[in-house]
Amino acid sequence: MSSNKTTSPVYIILLLILAGEAVFILPFVLQRIFRSTFLESFSMDQTDLGSCFSIYGTVALFSYLIGGPLADKFKPHVLMSVALMLTAFGGLYLATYPSLGNLHILYGFWGFTTIFLFWAAMIKATRIWGGSQKQGIAFGFLDGGRGLVAAIFGSVGVLIFSFFITKDIELTSITERREAFKHVITYTSLAIMGIAILVFFLLRFKTLENNNSIKPKVFTLENFKMVMKFKAVWLLMIIILCAYYAYKMTDVFSLYAEDVMLYNKIESAKIGTYLLYMRPVIGVVIGLLADRTRASLWIIIGFLLMTITSLVFASGIISDSTTLLFALSIGTMALGVYSARVLYFATLEEGKIPLAITGTAVGFISVIGYTPDIFAGLLYGYFLDEYKGETGHQIAFAIMAGFTFIGCIASFLFYRLNTTSKT
Repeated sequence: MSSNKTTSPVYIILLLILAGEAVFILPFVLQRIFRSTFLESFSMDQTDLGSCFSIYGTVALFSYLIGGPLADKFKPHVLMSVALMLTAFGGLYLATYPSLGNLHILYGFWGFTTIFLFWAAMIKATRIWGGSQKQGIAFGFLDGGRGLVAAIFGSVGVLIFSFFITKDIELTSITERREAFKHVITYTSLAIMGIAILVFFLLRFKTLENNNSIKPKVFTLENFKMVMKFKAVWLLMIIILCAYYAYKMTDVFSLYAEDVMLYNKIESAKIGTYLLYMRPVIGVVIGLLADRTRASLWIIIGFLLMTITSLVFASGIISDSTTLLFALSIGTMALGVYSARVLYFATLEEGKIPLAITGTAVGFISVIGYTPDIFAGLLYGYFLDEYKGETGHQIAFAIMAGFTFIGCIASFLFYRLNTTSKT
């Protein structure tokens, strides 16, 4: 098991936070904040964008499985810096506005760079940084801090976009908006390159290198067999699948603001950015609470909040005349989504999964847990395209309610499983 104390310096977790979100800004965050602008700039609809995410998720599916053991063998700073640099190069290509077919190739490429090289290395390093007693705060800092990084990138992106729009947004042409958005993509890519350089030279994990419990083996069948013996692993697959589907649904909040609340493109982009600023606060607070109780308890609470608020959105009672209800609902939804997202890997310690096979366990769990990358965008994208306006959003949130209810049951079983084992 990991050490009882956090011995790694604070700058390690800060670099993990910075890198941990930067690598996903281009594939996901820009689309979340500039949803309608992205769609019109690339002349695509929701289903087309969903197909890009599906390609990403399919490549990521295999990358999780193989990249997990890779993280148990190689130094994280090398894997993570290469991943960041390659992802940034993909961003420079994105700024040329490639065709849909080439976008599919690009998203497949990002599925490799962000997952095969990056994902398990980041999770394992965070687990070691937290030790056996501070898993909640370690992953709270990681995910909450990532939310702050995403919010900063989003705010700067909106600022850059606004700077290159020299008149009222409603009076601009698609060509003018495309040119402004191109600058957002380019500057974001250059920033990620800078972070890649910082990670390579500064993110040196002495705690990892000195930890004698780590047996650096890669692609061993024995490790996979060991991982599959833990009931907690199978429950975590379901928990992460449901929580991640709910997280993917936050992509449509800015679109909801535009379609249903009748906000303009800049106002709706700001809605997505404001939500990101909630993430660091929720991450730290929930992480502290989880360390004083149990992470699985707060995951249950998170799923309950998600189920209730998704049913509120599905009911259709939110409209452009109920602004306060809209603000309260997305705030409560964000609280539930980010609570579950912050903590699901913090439960690795609670589930008694050995540190030495953390990378393998993360990869194995993620194969199923992150399949919403494949189907979520296609699923809700289909209904948003087929049923324009509020109706499409109601159907999408009703489906989300089904996922979060299942996640609630799985997290309760996980809580009971570990309560029984402790007894």
